[in-house]
This record gives sequence, structure tokens and C-alpha cells, in this order.
Amino acid sequence: MKFRYLALFVLLVRLELSAIQPVTAAARNPADDLSVDFYEKTCPNAEDIISERLGAWFDKDSTLAPSIIRLHFHDCAVRGCDASILLNFTGSERTAFVSNTLRGFEVIDDIKAALEKSCPRTVSCADILATAAREATIHAGGPFWLVPFGRRDGTISIDKEAEMVPHGHENVTTLINFFEAKGLDVRDLVTLSGAHTIGRASCGTFINRVYDFNGTGKPDPSLNAHYLPMLKKRCKRSTDLVHLDVITPTTFDTVYYKIFRGRQDC
Repeated sequence: MKFRYLALFVLLVRLELSAIQPVTAAARNPADDLSVDFYEKTCPNAEDIISERLGAWFDKDSTLAPSIIRLHFHDCAVRGCDASILLNFTGSERTAFVSNTLRGFEVIDDIKAALEKSCPRTVSCADILATAAREATIHAGGPFWLVPFGRRDGTISIDKEAEMVPHGHENVTTLINFFEAKGLDVRDLVTLSGAHTIGRASCGTFINRVYDFNGTGKPDPSLNAHYLPMLKKRCKRSTDLVHLDVITPTTFDTVYYKIFRGRQDC
């Protein structure tokens, strides 16, 4: 159990450090400029402020925890962890159709405002989002890890590039190729998938498998016979939501993997 937790947060750190672009031998790795004590003199209370504001939001709505983690991934998966997903203008990643279900923007805005009062023009939104993902994991019962700081906020955000992010319809080969292009391997893919141990999915992403698989008018025969009735009960409309981990849906643990190994809900 501890090893699996370790693997997951090590990958999250790798994801945060990565520019999500292939780095040539002659290129400098941006991660070399990051440091856990980056704000030690300029904003020593940065992490405390982020944690405090997030705690207040989570107290009001605990479902924001998986949303913050997802928001961080969608940011990193395009141009690196540069907070470009937060930019809000026509044609930005945030306004792309595939970004319609992303949540938590107002949370990051609130944290940024609190930090600006304490340390004006100091803490980047990219660092806020990376730290928020860590805090969201902890809130759901997951592990702690040190977040190195020093990311710079990006100024380029293109809606079409948001289409690059996997959305659940890709086959294994496509996913492997996507991760390899970012310098990550199959183990990283499997590990990062474990973040789905919390959160919910829109029924619209798989409702055809429940009611009309491949136009047959019948459910996908590979669906677990015990899980199918629950899906039919929960998924009356495409906009309905269902937990990704039906056993411990709000706890950051390894049950997600156990479900797949036992083929309990797939």
C-alpha cells in the first residue's frame, strides 16, 4: 500500500517538474530552476495561505478535491504546468468545448487574491495550481509530498491544443503514445490513472455502453452484470454523474486498482 502511494505522488511530482515537452540534450531543463524554498524570503507563508483557503473551499464542497487535481493535469498536459488553462479569453484552452466540465477556477482565483494581499506579484498561478493539487490529494486521504516552486505563468493558451488531453475515449496505444511524447512511460500512465480513485464521470462518456452498445440496442456484454443495474439507475441522462470508484469514492487510496484487477465495474 505504501509503495503504491509513493509511486503515485512521485509521478505527480514528475508531472509537475516536466515541461511536458521533449527536452533535447542541448536544452536546459526548466525543472532545474525549481526549488522547495523558492519563496522562503519573498512569501514564506505561501503554502499556509494556499492550504487555508483550500480548506475553506473543501469544507463547503468536498467534490472540489478531484476537480482541482484534474484541473492541474489538464494544465500540465498541454504546454506544461504553466497555468495556461486558467487564462480566460475567446480561443483559450479554458474556453474549449472539451474544457466545459473543468471546475475549480474560482478556487484558484480566490487563493491568488489572498496571496496578492500578503505577497503582491510574487507567487505564480502555476505554483498555486501545483500546490493545490497536492493539498487536494491530502484532503482526500492521500500522501504529502514537497512541491518545488518557481514555475512561470504562461501567456499562450490555444483552445485546439486542449484537444490533446485524453478524455476517456482513447485506446491503450493512443494513451501510451501520448505519455511517451511527454517523456513518461507505461508505468507512469498506470500510476497517474490511479488519481481516478476519487471523482465522478459524466454518464455521457459511456452511456452508449449501458443502453446501446455499437448500435445493438443492448448493453455492452463486457460490463459487469452486478454493476450494470447501478449504472442504469444512475445514468438516466448524459449529464448525470457516477463515481469512478464505487467502493471508496471520496478516499484517495488504491481501491481503484483493486476494482480493475477484480473486474468489478468495467
